[in-house]
Amino acid sequence: MKKITILDSTLRDGAQGENVSFSVQDKIHICKALDELGVSFIEAGNPFSNPKDMEFFKQIRKVPLQNAKICAFGSTRHVGVSCTEDKNLQSLIDAKTEYVVIFGKSWTFQVTEILKTTLEENLDMIKETCAYLKSKKKHVFYDAEHFFTAYFENKEYAFKTLQAAIEGGAELICLCETKGGFMMDQVATAVKDVVQTFGNKVEVGIHTHNDCGLAVANSLVAVSNGVTHVQGVLLGFGERTGNANLSTIIPDLQLKMGYECVPQENIKNLTSICKQIAEFTNVRLNPQSPFVGKSAFAHKAGMHIDAVLKNPFAYEHITPEVVGNSRVFLMSEVAGRSTILEKIQKLVPNIKKTDKVVDTIIEKMKQLEMEGYQFEGADGSFELMVLKILGKYKPVFKLHYYQTNGSNPRPEEGVCCCAQIKVEVDKQIEITAGEGDGPVNALDIALRKALEKFYAEVSHIRLVDYKVRVIDGRSATAAKVRVIIESTDGKTNWTTVGVSCDLIEASWIALSDSFELYLNK
Repeated sequence: MKKITILDSTLRDGAQGENVSFSVQDKIHICKALDELGVSFIEAGNPFSNPKDMEFFKQIRKVPLQNAKICAFGSTRHVGVSCTEDKNLQSLIDAKTEYVVIFGKSWTFQVTEILKTTLEENLDMIKETCAYLKSKKKHVFYDAEHFFTAYFENKEYAFKTLQAAIEGGAELICLCETKGGFMMDQVATAVKDVVQTFGNKVEVGIHTHNDCGLAVANSLVAVSNGVTHVQGVLLGFGERTGNANLSTIIPDLQLKMGYECVPQENIKNLTSICKQIAEFTNVRLNPQSPFVGKSAFAHKAGMHIDAVLKNPFAYEHITPEVVGNSRVFLMSEVAGRSTILEKIQKLVPNIKKTDKVVDTIIEKMKQLEMEGYQFEGADGSFELMVLKILGKYKPVFKLHYYQTNGSNPRPEEGVCCCAQIKVEVDKQIEITAGEGDGPVNALDIALRKALEKFYAEVSHIRLVDYKVRVIDGRSATAAKVRVIIESTDGKTNWTTVGVSCDLIEASWIALSDSFELYLNK
């Protein structure tokens, strides 16, 4: 099986995405996760850009990694500055990484209009930078920025920049589709030409962006035309519309195209590692992400589900376990009886298809969906409903009342509402209050404070997502709303739903269901 080396740039290119920010500890956790997956290289940041990145490079040297090599990232020397005097290059040396990634200009417009220098000086900058870092015993990867734009505007000069990097000692030249605007046939043409011209001298790589939605496709096309190194971000986020999504590229190459990107035994960890990195990054893993999203192997239509239960090959291109994911049968009015039975049997294995309680559950589910409930995205509420109908539900608290009120202007930052709640547990009354950024946040805080008096494990629960949808827009401000809340204890996630004409009441139903389900388990 032919080897493709993978360079993950979550900590550098991914960090340029909107609302993405890493602490030093976040970066170390992500490095460990990527190393566990088995990527070849981790581009961990630019030590010259900020003190936090330099501190990371000091800390990561203490962390033993089994598979991945850490790379420091920086530019060629600055215009008119020698390599020995260039602070950017000195910071790369101070980072003490075995590998460095250097980017330089391929496009004449960037050279003359952005760098404000001559084309010849740019070639000297590339060659001298690679040679200098090579003299410092570094393995040098050269990123040819805007290469595809350069290739189609001035191929001769674009090739001169690659030749300069090779003459300077670069071991790998990576062709960067920086604007993300090129089509697959254009990428194929340029890559094929570069591989034929330089492939016998140096390894060739690809780095794509997703501005036309083609980052994954262009990466795969590049591999088909001879590159042996792929750069991207595991979850695909990054500047503008993001980078090539490695969580799709790796299984595409390894499971579909016959290449080895990570150790074969590690591919089963792909989904769990993507979830870990989403958690460290504080982003939600797109449920419709190929291979690793929670909807990647989800089935809803009764006919589809019936076929999958007989033989998953009917509607699945791989078995979900191969990438560490799992099959999901969604609950809805179009789901068949066998789907609902399968869900019930996960909770109570001895239930049979002919048992009358199955009909009771189906009728209750359909009644609630008529009222606006939606169980396909709220397995937790479905589970709670089943437990109640089967008599296996144990009430964990009794609500006497809750009330919320708002304050405007805000009395302090992060506080605009307060909530008071009265609950009863084993005939003991607890009255508590909470302040929060909105009524639902205040209710969550108040309920948590009340229940922690009786259930210490409540401290493990936290909300990770909150969605509101207006079900009947014709009723204007009296419309019925559906609230879906996703919760986690750090190990598993569950989702609950509430419906009401009152937004706070709908939120309370979903919120209280979340706590009740967790405590019943």
